[in-house]
Amino acid sequence: MSEKISERQVLALSGGVGGAKLALGLAQQLPPEVLTVVANTGDDFDHLGFPVSPDLDTLMYTLAGLNDVQQGWGLADESWQFIAALRRLGGDDWFQLGDRDLATHVMRRQWLSAGDGLQQVTAKLCAALGVAQCLLPMSDDPVRTQVLSDDGWLDFQDYFVRQQCRPEVTAVRFLAINSARPAPLFDALLSSIATMDGDTGGGVARESVEGVIICPSNPFVSIDPILALPTVSDRLRQRRVPVVAVSPIIDGRAIKGPTAKMMAALAMPVTSVAIAEHYRGLIDGLVIDCADQALAEAIEALGISVLSTPTLMESVDDKRRLAGYCLRFLSELREG
Repeated sequence: MSEKISERQVLALSGGVGGAKLALGLAQQLPPEVLTVVANTGDDFDHLGFPVSPDLDTLMYTLAGLNDVQQGWGLADESWQFIAALRRLGGDDWFQLGDRDLATHVMRRQWLSAGDGLQQVTAKLCAALGVAQCLLPMSDDPVRTQVLSDDGWLDFQDYFVRQQCRPEVTAVRFLAINSARPAPLFDALLSSIATMDGDTGGGVARESVEGVIICPSNPFVSIDPILALPTVSDRLRQRRVPVVAVSPIIDGRAIKGPTAKMMAALAMPVTSVAIAEHYRGLIDGLVIDCADQALAEAIEALGISVLSTPTLMESVDDKRRLAGYCLRFLSELREG
């Protein structure tokens, strides 16, 4: 994976499992040098002395073709001797670290300790695993997502993994977000979206982005941390290229994760209209499932174009097909 970008890019913003499915489809539709995927790092945390980046790693393993397709996360053909030994010793085993996955965290810790930023570390890991696309963390700076429940503020992994999303979430916050900055290449790409004149720096040519796709990840804890970084939302609002989001809701439910449950707890209707309202001002188009075709008029009334197509990604062909529709939708919005 190169740390410089010169070709015109499709920029995808993504969380973990759901977003990684579309990212894989995009990777199969586009030359590798044309796709840049920016991963949420608000889920990152330190565990057993290791810096763990769940969404980054899910995307990295998926793009490398090494992921566990059934689980949606982790490596295929993983073994669990380390965590079994840790359990016997009375160690903290609520977050599963596979034996092969552990090597990723060891190397990440080593390179971060040596002074590399997370963008540099991610590039090294991707190169070692054969990821040809450009995968970026949203920031080199630590940002930590927390959710508010009846038990008070919980770190995201405590809520998501240890407590299996059981608590009701009434608010979300991102610690240290105001002092964080987009990762260098991400920042340069954002500058190219909002700027017509001048060099954007960072090895990125001006007007180097063809369009932006927001993957069907949880809007509140996977995409919002990226958008909440200083300058990100402002530059998307000043965009000179189209932005398309894919709704994570199909017929009133989320296929994966706590999105629907969180929407209900936040007093939001569990519909793609609510997703459109959440992204209003930041997107030009929303991709919804055919099951929600009746909602298209309400979404278009918000000034957002709609593409209705099957969005459930169960097979590789599903992922490739949806990615193709998203790319054509971007082209239509750009030319229209």
